[in-house]
Amino acid sequence: MANTKNYMEQGGASWVIGGDVRFNGTIYGLQPGKVFYVDPRNGSDTLNDGLSMGAALKTIKAAYDLCTTNCNDVVAVIGDATENALAAALPWAKSYTHLIGLSADIPGVGQRCRITGSAALDLLYLIDFQGNGCIVKNIQFFNNYDSTAAHGAVKVTGNRNYFENCFFAGMGGCVTHTGTYDLWLQSDENVFKRCTIGLHTMANGVANSHVLISNAAAAGQRCKFIDCEFLNWSTVTTTAMIRITSDVTTEGFVLWLENCLFDNLLGGATMANAIEDAATETHHQIVLRGYSQMVGITGWTDQVTYAWGIGATPNNGFGVSLNPAA
Repeated sequence: MANTKNYMEQGGASWVIGGDVRFNGTIYGLQPGKVFYVDPRNGSDTLNDGLSMGAALKTIKAAYDLCTTNCNDVVAVIGDATENALAAALPWAKSYTHLIGLSADIPGVGQRCRITGSAALDLLYLIDFQGNGCIVKNIQFFNNYDSTAAHGAVKVTGNRNYFENCFFAGMGGCVTHTGTYDLWLQSDENVFKRCTIGLHTMANGVANSHVLISNAAAAGQRCKFIDCEFLNWSTVTTTAMIRITSDVTTEGFVLWLENCLFDNLLGGATMANAIEDAATETHHQIVLRGYSQMVGITGWTDQVTYAWGIGATPNNGFGVSLNPAA
């Protein structure tokens, strides 16, 4: 039976009122190709074709396999209390192939369109966005890996992808390895808007990273985080909200952070820096645009030479939250 919930216009995509959800006209200015629906609770990968809500598939993997690269096909996930538990890590290698959650436009935390990895499977990551030009919106990525190897939620190895209202939680079951992460950027010119990266529910005991920028010379180059929140709870001072490693060597590297919140839960260790920067290229920049804020963190970065903001001193002089005066 078709889902007859009413949907209003969301983020540039028009939904028909009543009956199946349809993408009318454009989505984010793009003319979509085919739309494949996924309903983790009621769908079927064997009986349905995914071309309507009433004939939704059960898994994202089945919908992705039906998409054609470079055709602006859409995998539309119906929000529900039932998550899409992956059977294996998914390489999202098709360019201009979009993943959209049909749920409220909640910015990060609380998203009900959920892609998860179980403690039983211990996936090293959930999805690697290898394709270029993909749009990902209204999706939670939660990895409950509970062994001790390096692991995380999402890798982005493709370029020029756009993420909005997404929640990246790669450390849902284990935070004891320094290689753990929530989001691993290995590519350039990607944009993250109104996303949440990290959790307040697992206490980090090692120097791991919520956003890891590494493994490629141009990793993180010209990437933007807009109105995002970075969450941490630590028993050590060396955890990083963003960690840039020494293999990032592209000349003219710029990372933009606009109106972002870096929130380290009080009651644990005060973090030394929001950003740990080991890149050695002398022309790289970390630009704090607008008003970014820190809680439970002493300074912005260990390399203040490369950080730029509107305050008087880029490390401790601006954006540090204080208790209100009595």
